[in-house]
Amino acid sequence: MDRSSIAIVGVGAMGGALLSGLLEAGWTPSDLTLIEAYEPRATELREATGCRTEGLPSDGIDGQDIVVLAVKPQDIHVALGQLAEVLTVDQLLVALVAGVPLSVYERALGEVPVIRTMPNTPALVGEGITACAPGTHAGADHMAKARTVLSAVGLVEEVEEALLDAVTAVSGSGPAYAYLLAEAMVAEGVRQGLDPETALRLAARTIKGAGTMMESSDDNPSVLRKRVASPGGTTAEALAVMNQGGFVEVVRDAVAAATERSVELGEIAAG
Repeated sequence: MDRSSIAIVGVGAMGGALLSGLLEAGWTPSDLTLIEAYEPRATELREATGCRTEGLPSDGIDGQDIVVLAVKPQDIHVALGQLAEVLTVDQLLVALVAGVPLSVYERALGEVPVIRTMPNTPALVGEGITACAPGTHAGADHMAKARTVLSAVGLVEEVEEALLDAVTAVSGSGPAYAYLLAEAMVAEGVRQGLDPETALRLAARTIKGAGTMMESSDDNPSVLRKRVASPGGTTAEALAVMNQGGFVEVVRDAVAAATERSVELGEIAAG
């Protein structure tokens, strides 16, 4: 395994998820440097992982093969100002910052290779999927390095940057769609007599299992759906109600709206 040295700038939810995944995947604490300005959090990270921590990028990214940027979007310009002073073209920046286009990074960092990503929250349990778009100065070798790192928390897909807004709408926001569906299933299950804990387990395992079947089957979701829905049966009755309520149209409209909002936020970030 290519165990590149890595600095993680911003060790919040997503940066922390990647840190845990890397340690589980075989990276050692000596391979990882954590840039965390909040000292109580830095102390917690040192004690929990044994990794070196530094308060500023200028103190921690020199000599690192890969720098992972996982700050909040509103902090991007301050972070890039700090990184611009120390990042070199021999390093790779992997950006886990939602909505910030490659042009922003390249304007601040020049010819430093940058890969923009869109992860999702199931990365917190090692079941994420991350879409990656390479910048102007990032080549196949940079993508291979990024893929190795990001695979520590789930699957990795390479896409063109123009498609990252659609990715955001489908997989970035997608867990919330599944949770909303689960909420409705659980609530009605309880109304029909199930206790809440049982209803939650039933819904969670059903959604997880359906996802696993989609990943492992050669058939598309439409075929899998039809296999469950026997004519005249309970599933067919439920699907008929969903169709009458415009379920498919609502989901499509929701994904379209999320895509449009992602475009708007990217334009704001670029400005």
